[in-house]
Amino acid sequence: FDTDRVGQQRSAMTSIYYLLTDDSPIDYFHINTSDIMHYFHLGSPITYFLIPPDGTLQKCKLGLDLAKGEVPQLLVPGGYWKAGVLEEGEFGLLGESVAPGFDFRDMEFVKSEDFRQQFPHLWEQLVPYIRSRI
Repeated sequence: FDTDRVGQQRSAMTSIYYLLTDDSPIDYFHINTSDIMHYFHLGSPITYFLIPPDGTLQKCKLGLDLAKGEVPQLLVPGGYWKAGVLEEGEFGLLGESVAPGFDFRDMEFVKSEDFRQQFPHLWEQLVPYIRSRI
């Protein structure tokens, strides 16, 4: 359908599975224009770090142990920076639904210097979740 975004046309919604493993445990900080619903499916919980436009840090653990405060799904609004990490265990299997549908033109990985300038109060805590080659 038509949007006001670059290239205009998008699917109404897209959905993917993705896997974080002990060999590749980090989903590095990035931002998306679209809202994204995350679903926990299997394995160990994933900790998400979220930074809304006001610059505050929010943490949420995606998993199935509700007694420990984990949640089975998480909505990340468009315009929020986000990173995820598998802190323990062999893997975490997740799903995402993106609406309007995912398009690489709507997503951006953080640039280290920009992030440091924008969020100096969070830099030391979040630097491990910033892709170093960008």
